[in-house]
Amino acid sequence: MTTRMPALTATAKFLGALLGSLVLILVIWSLFLLAFPDIGPIIGRTPIDVFSYLFTGADASTQRSDILGELWITLGDTAIGFVTGMLAAVVVAAVFVMFRPAAQTFMPLAMLLRSVPLVAMTPLITMIVGRGPACIAVMGGIIVFFPALVMIMTGLNNAPRQISDVITAYGGTRLTTMRMAALPSAVPALFAAAKISVPGAIIGATVAEWLGTNKGLGASLQQALPAAAYDELWASVVVITVSSIVLYAIVGVIEKIVLARMGTEPT
Repeated sequence: MTTRMPALTATAKFLGALLGSLVLILVIWSLFLLAFPDIGPIIGRTPIDVFSYLFTGADASTQRSDILGELWITLGDTAIGFVTGMLAAVVVAAVFVMFRPAAQTFMPLAMLLRSVPLVAMTPLITMIVGRGPACIAVMGGIIVFFPALVMIMTGLNNAPRQISDVITAYGGTRLTTMRMAALPSAVPALFAAAKISVPGAIIGATVAEWLGTNKGLGASLQQALPAAAYDELWASVVVITVSSIVLYAIVGVIEKIVLARMGTEPT
């Protein structure tokens, strides 16, 4: 009971703040169209227009079905990129923390690679791995990997020195210290990295679909723009945005529950 109540309170505050952010986005969207009337009504679409396109219009059922079908593809691609990037970040961060010379040697190279625009690397990536799931894993993983790597390394480095010293005194190896001390202390950093990485994974999946696989909502955006299908374009953007917020909320709720069970005060 003592664990459940703080978790519920923190979760409610988190979801309330997220709902407030969503309302703020809608307000900014509407004000933007009012401030720049030249964008609409040919190109610009209001929240009401998008709602009508997806729910109340004459062909809303068909249009909603088409977009949701593409969304499932994008969510699958998002999962591939997210899992690939997070696993790679955890493994590389652990190696860098256990072997400092490796971090000093390869971290600058990693940051240099991150500075190259993903669009510029896309032709090379598709030429090497093709246009299938491997392309999605690489492109989505790249976006997820770098910010997650930095945050997870920070969490691993913050492991209590006293616990590490005790494990070492009893003959524990670097791997044992990593498993028993560093990884448990890095759980908050892992969740922080996951929350940041979820929207990034959706962006990576969309970019991969736009430039590589020609499937999912990324491909829909690519096709809608030259066809001047602005209703579909805006609706697809809204669906991607809402999906990012929902996934972020799911990770955030899991974070509050896990940290409360671990005895870490949710914030």
